[in-house]
Formats: sequence, C-alpha cells, structure tokens
Amino acid sequence: MATEEIEEYYDLTENREVRDDLEYAVGLVGEPKIAIDCGCGAGSDIAFLRAKGFVVYAFDVELESVERCRRRFGGDDKVILAHASFSSYTYPAASLVCADASLFFCPEQEFDHVWFMINESLSRGGIFSGSFLGPNDTMAGPAYDREAFWPEVLVVTEEQLRPRFDRFEIMRWTEHDLDGKTAQGKPHHWHIYSVVARKQ
Repeated sequence: MATEEIEEYYDLTENREVRDDLEYAVGLVGEPKIAIDCGCGAGSDIAFLRAKGFVVYAFDVELESVERCRRRFGGDDKVILAHASFSSYTYPAASLVCADASLFFCPEQEFDHVWFMINESLSRGGIFSGSFLGPNDTMAGPAYDREAFWPEVLVVTEEQLRPRFDRFEIMRWTEHDLDGKTAQGKPHHWHIYSVVARKQ
C-alpha cells in the first residue's frame, strides 16, 4: 500500500509537463510506435505518449499507481498496464523505453538483469530515454526518507554508467548537479544523469 507521501507525489505529478529528453526521444522513433513506460507513476508520460500516437505498455511496483492509471486510461485499449517490479515485468518488443526517475529505485542486485531485459526489448534502432541517480544526490545520502518513499535506491557514477551504453549511440547525455526542490517543494540537491540513446 502506497504511503501518504507517495500518494501526495502522484497527486502533484499527475499532470506535470514531460521532460525535454522524452520530447526529443519521441522525435527519434520510427514505426511502429510502441513504448514501455517503466515506473509509470500517475501516468503523465503515458498521456504524452498516447497523444503522440504510441501504443504504451506501462508498469509500476505500486498498486496505487496502476489503479490510478486504470481509472485514467481504462477506456483506451492502446494502454496496457501491469502491476509489476522491474525484475518481474515481462518486457514486450518496443521502439522506445522510457525510464524517467524510476530506475533510481531498482534494487542494485537486480539491475544487471533488468538492464539486460530492457536491452532485449528494444528493437534495433530503438530509443532509450531515462535517468539515473548520481552519488551527490540527496536521495543517495542519509537525508532521504526510505520509510516514506521507496527503500531501494540505485546510485551510479558516470564511470559505472557509460559501459551500459556500449551497444548504443548516445544522442544526449546530460549531467544535472544542482540545488532545487522536490515536487512537494522541499529543498533537494539533484545529481542525475539523463540519457537518450539509440540501440545499435
């Protein structure tokens, strides 16, 4: 069951604007337009992808997320939802995999397997658009509330992350290392690697 903090996060992000990287990534995708939204939250990226003509497969480990998206997209047979974790999800063949601020919460011991499945699901020429948590982020330290949010946090350095994209052409690679605020308006230091890459 989602905590009060997670439900508030969903309320605040349900209609948020999509990130520039996803808009850019969508412009790189050819036919067929089939996307996987990893950790779909309240469904803002699903709504954007559907508006761009994608069939969207989406999953989340939180049942609250999936139920919200079922209410929101229940009449749309081109949104296929699943209640699953990164490692338990069955990844369909796709031309786009979106993992915006979700792989932050993939258990470290599962990441090799999850990354393999993401790679296998992407067709040749398919696009990955996602972000990874760097070591300077508030969530990587003791100030992150693991009881209120998700207990597993995957932290990577650039040196650890670069080899993951050996089979990709990097289209965008942006390191964000700056002070800001969370969706709830709380001070936060962000350290995020945002990546858009094409599978070779």
